[in-house]
Amino acid sequence: MDIDLADLDFWRRPLKERHEAFARLRQADLPVFFPEKKVPLLRSGTGFYALVRHADVVEASRNAKVFSSEPAVTNPEPPGWVKHVFGESMVNMDDPRHARLRRIVSRAFSPRMLQGLQADIEKACARIVDDVIAKGPGDFVSQVAARLPIHVICDMMGIPESMRAKVHEHVDASTAYSGVRPSLLQSARLAGKNVVALLALQRMVIQLGHERVAEPGKDLVSALVTANPDGEKLTDKELGSFFALLLVAGNETARNTMAHGIKLLTDHPAQRELLMSDFDGHVNGAIEEMVRHVSPIIQFRRTVTEDFALRGLELKKGDRVVLFYGSANRDEEVFPDADAFDITRDTKPHVGFGGPGPHFCLGANLARQEMRTMFRELLTRLPDIRSVGEPELLVSNFDNSVRSQSFTF
Repeated sequence: MDIDLADLDFWRRPLKERHEAFARLRQADLPVFFPEKKVPLLRSGTGFYALVRHADVVEASRNAKVFSSEPAVTNPEPPGWVKHVFGESMVNMDDPRHARLRRIVSRAFSPRMLQGLQADIEKACARIVDDVIAKGPGDFVSQVAARLPIHVICDMMGIPESMRAKVHEHVDASTAYSGVRPSLLQSARLAGKNVVALLALQRMVIQLGHERVAEPGKDLVSALVTANPDGEKLTDKELGSFFALLLVAGNETARNTMAHGIKLLTDHPAQRELLMSDFDGHVNGAIEEMVRHVSPIIQFRRTVTEDFALRGLELKKGDRVVLFYGSANRDEEVFPDADAFDITRDTKPHVGFGGPGPHFCLGANLARQEMRTMFRELLTRLPDIRSVGEPELLVSNFDNSVRSQSFTF
């Protein structure tokens, strides 16, 4: 089989070729094993089984007791010093530690909290479109998709306006390292930028946390550093790790989906026309279909904690499996004509926000809210907006990120 998911060259292939490769992998009787290659500055294991069918990804997501998120969900695994410098991210934890952190931070994503954000999101979208009209056509990522999620997150956290340009800069530097890099020099250069960016983000929010302890406000940082009804609050390192996770995961999901989404609406004019004919009636379906089609996060890894039989495959304790969300979201057994973009499709079982279980994306409803509001503003005020040419994609085995996408109106 001329497919190697552990090789960076595979992730350089055009999206269409990659989707065809995953379709072939889904036809295999059992999950395929891929030996890992040695990657500079990262830990290399023996390899992993690729879970590419929807049912397998759902099973591994639900059964967190067998399919552990520890020691790390990224593949390849970062070096051990990372957690000592930055603290542990909740995505790399199992219960009860994961459950404790999720309880504390979940207050940020309650229906009441999200409802309170709507007016601010609407104002931000209007301001972004004002700027697009004033500046004219250009790059959809920098002018639209990258701006909204970070604005919303900074508002939630209470990050002062004077610090937000630096937040943008640090987030871009940190996400540039999300792929596997081929050379020691390139890995070292990007890893250095990544470390500096993440440390800067953490120092920024930790300092803000200290200020909020002394003078609490109505922002999320104040809520996280003061005890909840159970007496739980975040430590400095936990606050820093959460902020980094929120900026990277929360930003990339909405940003990537919107950037790919404008291309999807351009390439499928009948679907675009259907959406615009009854925006309120179709927008929720359109957003879910975009997330399914795009799968903004490509994969997460799990480590098997005990011998387990998965669809006839005898997994052993210590084996690693990688959940490929984009492949699961095109599984023909669940999504007929899976490569088609259809905003009327029943997309309820998609795993674009992760599979069901304890690690399902906490910010999924916030991302939906942002995208729904942004597309309403764009299509109402710029009804002829469309992408131009092909997007420039980040070469990554983790993040289905659009670096730039030309557009006009």
